[in-house]
Amino acid sequence: MLIQDNASLAAVCARLAHEDFVTVDTEFMRDKTYYAKLCLVQLGGDKEAVAIDTLAPGIDLAPLLDLMADPKVLKVMHAARQDLEIFWHLMDGRLPAPLVDTQIAAMILGYGEEVGYEALVTRLTNARVDKTSRYSDWSHRPLRPAQVQYALGDVIHLREVWRRLDQEMVKAGRRHWLEDEHTALFDPGLYDVDPDIAWRRLKVRSRDPRFIAVVQALAGWRERAARAKDLPRQRILRDDVLMEVAANRPTSVEALKELPRVSLDRASAQAVVEAIEAALRLPPAELPVLEPVRDLPRGIPAIVDLLRVLLKQVADEHDISPRLIANGEDLEAVALDDQSAARVLSGWRRELFGEKALALKRGELVLGVRGRKVVVEPRQPATR
Repeated sequence: MLIQDNASLAAVCARLAHEDFVTVDTEFMRDKTYYAKLCLVQLGGDKEAVAIDTLAPGIDLAPLLDLMADPKVLKVMHAARQDLEIFWHLMDGRLPAPLVDTQIAAMILGYGEEVGYEALVTRLTNARVDKTSRYSDWSHRPLRPAQVQYALGDVIHLREVWRRLDQEMVKAGRRHWLEDEHTALFDPGLYDVDPDIAWRRLKVRSRDPRFIAVVQALAGWRERAARAKDLPRQRILRDDVLMEVAANRPTSVEALKELPRVSLDRASAQAVVEAIEAALRLPPAELPVLEPVRDLPRGIPAIVDLLRVLLKQVADEHDISPRLIANGEDLEAVALDDQSAARVLSGWRRELFGEKALALKRGELVLGVRGRKVVVEPRQPATR
């Protein structure tokens, strides 16, 4: 069912507000804009699924946003990051809650890292997802019936996927893991990039603080310009060109325009020059720096290697992705007794891996091989 008027939207949202959970997906376009252009929102209930035409003339999304904020209704999404960014802006800095992401739930249960929706649907429900309309222009109107049917499939199958995953998590005693993992999705920094730290997305190879300051200034200008014009960052100034400008540090519009591949209108060129000049005037104490490359003390790399073997063994034993438990930085922190190891020394990660990691460091556990399998065993007391 395609919703294109306010009365129908209000009615369907009122019905779905009585559901225990509602599946949610979006279709959007972003190739020509900075902000995602929302074209369709799909909602799935127990007995109905609808697609809301967010580009319909005069459509008021207030009932939809009220539903997204309703604390009594669980919102279920798959790979929710980009969908949440859209709702973050629609809801003035709030997010749909309560929320579950079935991709995260699937990772917790050992279905693989970042498992796709189609693969999960096939594996859990034996249904097939029609892919023919995946790369549609969702902003074009009228929508074709095949497009609407494809979009509805994203929330229809998701209901059964979530039921199966939820049952498996409860059976495995991992339901509380999901709650811990969703905390990261509610970090405002994911959805509202601070222009002053936009430079951190770039691959800055030089460690010269003055060069980094120029890159920071240019990236900040580009981020603000992209927002103001609602254009992709790369349409304002490509990454490689930005780096070239930063390396040459032109301090006049004429010098800037002499650089190959620079194509800016005069107002933008003047703003770039002013950003560069401001960065060049920064006192040394205010210059940004890259995090120093940490040289691990002698012996620590070997401990990290042991912890990595332990991590793989634990992950295999519990049928879960190692990356979900810990990454290289986590292992180094444990090896160094660094407080930043708190991520793997709290919650379900401590229960699953952290305690064993600490015991291994204390010499209370040993790693061995039995047949073709790595085993972890308590260290036997020495005999005389």
